[in-house]
Amino acid sequence: MMPDHRPAPAIEARDLYRFFHAGDDETLALRGVSMHADRGELVAVTGPSGSGKSTLLACLAGLDEPDGGVVHVDGEQLSRRSEPQRAAMRARSIGLLFQANNLIEHLTLAANVAFVQRIAGQPAPVDVDELLERLGLARQRAAYPSQLSGGEAARAGLAVAMANDPPVLLADEPTGELDSVTAARVLGELTRLTERGTAVVVVTHSAAVAQRADRVVELRDGVVR
Repeated sequence: MMPDHRPAPAIEARDLYRFFHAGDDETLALRGVSMHADRGELVAVTGPSGSGKSTLLACLAGLDEPDGGVVHVDGEQLSRRSEPQRAAMRARSIGLLFQANNLIEHLTLAANVAFVQRIAGQPAPVDVDELLERLGLARQRAAYPSQLSGGEAARAGLAVAMANDPPVLLADEPTGELDSVTAARVLGELTRLTERGTAVVVVTHSAAVAQRADRVVELRDGVVR
């Protein structure tokens, strides 16, 4: 048999299980979920509310530990490590984009991006001003989050997620509360990220996002359908 020289996925989950307990009741949020995203690929994770999408995203980001299975990011194991180790790896290798954005209120936009670069503990791979220019936010570099419009805040959250040029970007309903014009712009930026080689995983209810994805992973009752 010839050796397999294909590169490892940018992010891969194998046989993830996650259980939650409330008294005598047990909820099986994930039941052996396996999925991956390659560099340059946009993967949409869809499914009804309660299907396990947010739990899967938390495990992929190392914000939650699965009860079974393992997550690898850029060829390195993320799960079964201490929280400080996961946090350091997350800062280096994973950009996080949340629906309610991820900005620190008392820092300017430029300072928010620079802060994320500092906590990664390595030389910044992206120039702050260049990144803001690319996202159409150069004029807002000195603005505080409360001074940004909804569309600007959405792009600012994306700037923070992109601050360290991570191999993986995970997004939780990034277009959920945006108007159609801003949603289209954010989706366009995510697509351009894949063209630069980033693996993007988006948890979404949006048909427009699913249509733009290279692949769709559908969850039902904690299982990939």
